[in-house]
Amino acid sequence: MTPGLFLAALLLAPQDSAVNPWAALERYVEERVAARAFPGAVVAVGRRDTVLFLRAFGRLDYGAGSAVTTRTIYDIASLTKVVGLTTGLMMLADEGRLDLDAPASRYVPAFAPSGGDRVTVRHLLTHSSGLPAWRPFFEEARSRERVMALVDAAPLEAPPGTRMVYSDLGAIVLTQVVESVSGRRVDRFLEQRLMRPLGMTETRFRPPARWRARIAPTEDDPWRRRVLRGEVHDENAAAMDGISGHAGLFSTAGDLVKFARFMLAGGRAQPVSNRRTGSADRPPAPLVARATLDEFTRVQNPSLSSRALGWDTPAEGSSAGTHLSPRAYGHTGFTGTSLWIDPAQDLFIVLLTNRVHPTRENTQIFEVRRHVADLAAVAAGAPSPAPRRGP
Repeated sequence: MTPGLFLAALLLAPQDSAVNPWAALERYVEERVAARAFPGAVVAVGRRDTVLFLRAFGRLDYGAGSAVTTRTIYDIASLTKVVGLTTGLMMLADEGRLDLDAPASRYVPAFAPSGGDRVTVRHLLTHSSGLPAWRPFFEEARSRERVMALVDAAPLEAPPGTRMVYSDLGAIVLTQVVESVSGRRVDRFLEQRLMRPLGMTETRFRPPARWRARIAPTEDDPWRRRVLRGEVHDENAAAMDGISGHAGLFSTAGDLVKFARFMLAGGRAQPVSNRRTGSADRPPAPLVARATLDEFTRVQNPSLSSRALGWDTPAEGSSAGTHLSPRAYGHTGFTGTSLWIDPAQDLFIVLLTNRVHPTRENTQIFEVRRHVADLAAVAAGAPSPAPRRGP
């Protein structure tokens, strides 16, 4: 049976939905593990004030690896761009320290000669800067500073604001923007301003060796000539010592739940239960104003793309599936991850896999993401599919 027919059969099989509304989602992910779309996965679905579903599937690898648990740590790849980089930029903009419509070269002077004086921060956040999508800088650079210098010198391929090309180069320039404005390396800034306030204790760049047994391995990497486990999968991020805004974060489903609840709460960290009293602590002050968060998560130029600031929004054929509202926003990660947040339905969907293990040539994840989003949304009570914007 093809994956599409399998999904249809699940959606048309209501016999156990009254007992377990998540049964169709569970069966689908189990079937995809059996089909070797990925060795294992963790799925989390919830609302601002509750987790509706959290389950681990499969194993860490295709050998004798341990079973995946809900505390398994994944290389979240380009989810780094939104969970880390974009949120940092959002905080700096909220404080009035960052002008989204200023030239990026105001903050990164080295970017000016190659066209950075015409590229705004907003262009970079919407992937409309004109920068190339990707370059193998790791083949010639052996330091973080050298990679950044090569990115800053990369010529534009199109006038800013004229087309959308998803660009890791743009995210590396934005990494420098965060560091210039905040005065701190991006990992230290995010640890202080985001991870610590949200209690995301299992999210970080360059995870320590003591975490290794809980980390899902990624690729048998031809460049590094070993199976990667606890080392960032992205080669350019690796050449940057594992610390960049375009890739590098490792995290768990539980920590991404905390992040999603923060976003659904309009920029306010959600209280956790006090172990001594059994009651919830008083909600802390907002980390970012709701108006700023709303600006970052709305489509910026519908005639150009479905992009918000850093985030993407639902479009035809996207990983959002067909049941999320036009107000939803999300992102994917190359290693097999995705995160979608829908404020209109008070809903988040987290999918973590290591689909690149042992090789990135496995591309089943592109279909899986959409189906998981649909099955999760239906189980959570989403309405009929909404019309989608095209790119």
